Amino acid sequence: MKSKLLGAALITAAMIGFGPAQAARMHAAGCSGANLEKTETAIEAMADGDARFMAQREIAAAQDALLSGKMGACSMHLTKAMQAGMMK
Repeated sequence: MKSKLLGAALITAAMIGFGPAQAARMHAAGCSGANLEKTETAIEAMADGDARFMAQREIAAAQDALLSGKMGACSMHLTKAMQAGMMK
């Protein structure tokens, strides 16, 4: 139950950070290859630094979770990657 609440909180945080239109698309699709690709492309455009390194680690963890069928973990890592991508 707590993990579901945490997942909902993370999705809500992503929705606030990316605006209504982007958040609606992310929430509807969840953790998918397309969402991973979009986030990874945005991270590649970031300047080198701690935020980019952290985002790359989270993307790798999200991809691993997706391949393992752990959708909750994938969503959590993808959200963390998106949040790190917003850091300056």
